[in-house]
Amino acid sequence: MLHDLHITDLGVIDDAHLEVDAGLNVLTGETGAGKTMVVGALTLLLGERSNPGTVRAGRAAAVVEARLSLDDEPAALAALAEAGLDDEDGEVVITRQVTSSGRSRVSLQGRMATVGALTDLVGPLVEIHGQHDFQGLLKPAVQRDLLDRFAGPETLALRAAFATAWRRLRAVTAELDQLTSRAADMAREADVLRYQLAEIDAAELRPGEKAELEAEAERLANTESLRDAAAEAHAYLSGTDDEGGATTALGTAARRLTGAGTSDPELATLGERATGLAADLADLASALRAYAEGVAADPARLAEAGDRIARIRDLERKYGDTEEAVLAFAGTARARLEELEGGEVRTGALETEAAELRAELERTGAQLTAARRAAAERLSTAVLAELAELAMPNARFAVRVDPNPSGGAEDGHDHIELELAANPGAPPRPLAKAASGGELSRVMLALKVVLAGVDRTPTLVFDEVDAGVGGRTAAAVGRRLALLARRHQVLVVTHLPQIAAYADRHFTVEKSAGEHATTTVVRPLDDAGCRTELSRMLGGMAESGLAQAHAEELLAAASASKGADAAAGEASP
Repeated sequence: MLHDLHITDLGVIDDAHLEVDAGLNVLTGETGAGKTMVVGALTLLLGERSNPGTVRAGRAAAVVEARLSLDDEPAALAALAEAGLDDEDGEVVITRQVTSSGRSRVSLQGRMATVGALTDLVGPLVEIHGQHDFQGLLKPAVQRDLLDRFAGPETLALRAAFATAWRRLRAVTAELDQLTSRAADMAREADVLRYQLAEIDAAELRPGEKAELEAEAERLANTESLRDAAAEAHAYLSGTDDEGGATTALGTAARRLTGAGTSDPELATLGERATGLAADLADLASALRAYAEGVAADPARLAEAGDRIARIRDLERKYGDTEEAVLAFAGTARARLEELEGGEVRTGALETEAAELRAELERTGAQLTAARRAAAERLSTAVLAELAELAMPNARFAVRVDPNPSGGAEDGHDHIELELAANPGAPPRPLAKAASGGELSRVMLALKVVLAGVDRTPTLVFDEVDAGVGGRTAAAVGRRLALLARRHQVLVVTHLPQIAAYADRHFTVEKSAGEHATTTVVRPLDDAGCRTELSRMLGGMAESGLAQAHAEELLAAASASKGADAAAGEASP
């Protein structure tokens, strides 16, 4: 609830302070005095776009400050916590500044904040209805929301469940469409991957195999020259039948040195070396003979190795430069194939989910329609009763719930239409075609009164709700606003004394023109001030005896009406 509103340098307002009470708060004043600027200040607190043209001429900035209570307002408390702030004894102080250069600054609890944080905080607390806001009642979405709010939490829960399933179905069908459109390309890609993997798997590649095969092929291709080289080297080492070779000579030298070495340790050492070399040389000769005898041509194995090398090189040409690269390609291809094959499984799962979601939407949609139709009857009856009190006793009002001609939507299968026949004999027609401006404002007020029991917004602001009404109708509007104020804090800007007479707290907005500037002040009225202001509103002459008597009569009638409503225990908004 709003407690204080302080406005500085906004339009014609130099400095104004409103201490607003619970109940019905009324602002009156001459046309052009600046009443609407008070409403404009509240719109700034709701996060509306700032306009540097509203800054008072010659001033640096316009400032709007407010103190609001947050008792039992979880959405506002959550917004405050989101901004990293705490409430102080259940209250919050907010400030919006608009500079003459167009910049906007916001503070919450004295700390800088964003306009978005301001909107999140104040949005659940204050609702403003201007002269043109009644036109929103003509929109199907607004009419649907009104009916669902009146129907209550169960209907709102059904609607939320329907919307969740609807959004999920859209996501599922979009994914299915994507998978279906790509199915042929995916199938072709999968066939290619299967062929490639079959070719690689059949080869049974082993890293380093090609190098080993190439070495083997090189040896097999040079068998004869290798055997001749080994035999010739063996002959040099072992000698021939006619003369000894290097092995024989080295053995003889070793024995000679060993024999003479008994006389000299140094020569004995050399002899030991010669003996070792002779043994190694004998082993080498033996190995060369075995190699020469073991080397044999194998044309079949050579051809086999060549074929295998050619196969490996073919795979490397297609899939990678080395065996490792080919195997890595196979790993990537295998993962992609699993993904593609999983797409088929995914398609089946999505089709199943889509069928389940359609069934759920059909079931939930039917329940939502039934709940809306039941609520539509109750709402129609309640609004008709309010319209009768608002000087429209012959009006016929109905809330129609029909199948949506364009099919289902996120909010259900229904098309909601508010219909009105304002005069006897006229057929009920949609509000846009059946209601004048004054009638539309009364329908909105009737809806607000009926919905007040389920509407949690603590502060309601009405700017010129009396457009197009007067006389007894104006008194009826005042009474309904007073009823609305039994559950909400209500601020009303009006030019009708019949409405102002119902005020629990009355403010007057007065403009005075000085030599250099025009100034507007807002001041609360006591009982005498209320009578004087009503007298002015009635006849333009505040001191007129007839006007004052009429004002007294209006105040007495309004007081009696409020007392009767309270005594009768009438369901308050």
